[in-house]
Amino acid sequence: MDIFIDALKVLGRIVTILPLLLVVGLYMGKRSIGELPVFDFLVVLVLGSVVGADIADPSIDHIHTVVAMVAIALLHQFIIYLKLKSRKVGKLLTFEPTVVIYNGKFLYKNMKKVHYAIDNIAQMLREKSVFTIQDVEIAVVEANGQLSVKLKGEKEWATKGDVGGKISRGEYDVPIILDGELQEEMLKRLNKDEGWIQEQLAKHTIKDIKEVFYGALTPSGKFVYSTKVEKDDVIPPIEH
Repeated sequence: MDIFIDALKVLGRIVTILPLLLVVGLYMGKRSIGELPVFDFLVVLVLGSVVGADIADPSIDHIHTVVAMVAIALLHQFIIYLKLKSRKVGKLLTFEPTVVIYNGKFLYKNMKKVHYAIDNIAQMLREKSVFTIQDVEIAVVEANGQLSVKLKGEKEWATKGDVGGKISRGEYDVPIILDGELQEEMLKRLNKDEGWIQEQLAKHTIKDIKEVFYGALTPSGKFVYSTKVEKDDVIPPIEH
């Protein structure tokens, strides 16, 4: 009998809590989960935990869950108000955009700051149909973790109409050095050896392979690389 009563309580809570959750969600604002900055993500996480506990545990007073949900929504809106009033508050509650590629080079220090590996950035570039970093003028990891990319002027996306119905095949990177480590298996597939790598490094005045953060070969035979010690290029400041 107790199990039956508890089951009815759970069903009743689902019926009453989901409409309230919808109202709270609409009140908090129109923003997809994939675009949530860290503070908003934490709010959603806490809200989900509160609702989940209420539905799963009939012993929890239902009114307490309702009060908690309303309080979370009000707190969220108050924080949003503070962020709109003060940029300092906004910067404290979210990540700053971080430049990870500039002028066709990975920025080693910045990538370490945001804890992104080469594979992460390379995948995000491919999702934007960018297959070689030498085409990238600047790439920025935004506060929501997404990657924004601006190609170099001559590499900007064009339609078939723009180029008379013909679009040539672009270059793509085949990684052969990752974080100072030679990818020997990939090198063999490309019919290259370590001697060839040393020649390429010497051409670019690189003394040790450990200095190379990223090295790749393109189909045209070009050696594309980024070092761990970056040149003194003036990286444009990116803010919210």
